[in-house]
Amino acid sequence: MFTANSPSPLYFILFCVTNVVVLREVNSLVLQPYMDEPFHVPQAQAYCRGEWSTWDSKITTPPGLYLLSIILSRIFMLKCNMAILRLTPLLTLLSLPLLLSHLRAFHLRVRAPRSLLIASLEDTVLAAFPIAWFFGFLYYTDIPSLASVLATVVAATKGRHVSAGLIGLLSCVFRQTNIIWVFYAFAISQLMILRFQSDVQRPKLYDPPALEAGPTDFLRILTSLPAVLPSILVASVPYLFCLIAFMVFVFYNGGIVLGDKSNHVPVLHVPQVYYFVAFATAFAWPVLASYDGGPLALLRDVRHRMFGSSRRLAMTLILLAGMVLTIHKFTIHHPFLLSDNRHYTFYVWKRVFGLHPMVPYLWAPGYLACAWAWFLRIGKDQTLLQTLVLPLTVLPALLPTPLLEPRYFLIPYVLLRAQVVEVPTWAIIAEGLWYVSINWGTMHIFLYAERPGVGRFMW
Repeated sequence: MFTANSPSPLYFILFCVTNVVVLREVNSLVLQPYMDEPFHVPQAQAYCRGEWSTWDSKITTPPGLYLLSIILSRIFMLKCNMAILRLTPLLTLLSLPLLLSHLRAFHLRVRAPRSLLIASLEDTVLAAFPIAWFFGFLYYTDIPSLASVLATVVAATKGRHVSAGLIGLLSCVFRQTNIIWVFYAFAISQLMILRFQSDVQRPKLYDPPALEAGPTDFLRILTSLPAVLPSILVASVPYLFCLIAFMVFVFYNGGIVLGDKSNHVPVLHVPQVYYFVAFATAFAWPVLASYDGGPLALLRDVRHRMFGSSRRLAMTLILLAGMVLTIHKFTIHHPFLLSDNRHYTFYVWKRVFGLHPMVPYLWAPGYLACAWAWFLRIGKDQTLLQTLVLPLTVLPALLPTPLLEPRYFLIPYVLLRAQVVEVPTWAIIAEGLWYVSINWGTMHIFLYAERPGVGRFMW
């Protein structure tokens, strides 16, 4: 019987062939480095020439992308021209279905595929997530960064903590902020062990089912935590080495940002979390619609969580008041966002949030409803901590980022979507068609709708 979780090499082969064809078309039409590529391509080429002391001060991420390109060029004896350099993000894009097959097996609590080059339809669809897919054809850091984070999480969930620590350290060479996801990998792996450990002699972490938990359960979790900490100390050692290395880097670098610090000053940007929740809902609506009982049942349960009793109504009003306050105090009109009309976010900001001064506040109930929808969809099969560990990790990842940039949402979205289990085949097909339509539209506009004097439009 066909299901979206039935692994087959055909999905992976189709994914690879399609993406190779697309890259060929990109290279035939985009002949010059575009947008951020004029920074990355010359830097990689300088390293290829052995100019290791050369560094463009406008680059704000570590040199992992360039080092990976050099390794690949030496192995396969390739040149360091732009077309060849774009193979680096493509190859990491091609690895996503394989990595996701192992990550999703962990969340499904099933055995991962034994064959190396095999993935399910759902793995392949998620690998084609529009932000990941688009930047798999340009010489950007994002897809190698995503792949290294997924490899870290997969190694951690398999109990290979030394490997996870090493891969996690390498992931920070692509993006220094990946240190956050290194500790997500450790946390999610340990929560599953603590949930299902069979040793009756060991103290257990109190972690109730997410949808049955109440406010008093947080206190019980905190009181049970000290007893279980000794059992996870040994596994934490490789991750602590990553943290020490990261702290040494921050100390000697004078901060987390490399290069152009003036345009990348960390500031508190609370609405960025709200944008992410709306973004995730817009892209994964077919998955949310597959909630038990369908979308109407989901809306009913969200309404119950928000307004189902006087206490829930009071809590909703308090949360909305806090959201409105943070929107007022912490909304950032970043100069990059306001000035560069080659990005879709420019038009979202201008034509949605800029319609009227009240519009940003009117979205607050929608943000809260979307957050509840995700909690209900994911929490069905998980404990409270398993459901909350990703949102808690998202906070330090997104709060300091001043620019509304879809690429910042890439890793949180993929990890969030991978947690959703029991997705029916119709929802996977709908999600796939949704992704394909977005990918076709954005790539068609990028390649064939270049505007003289403006340039190519992109995420």
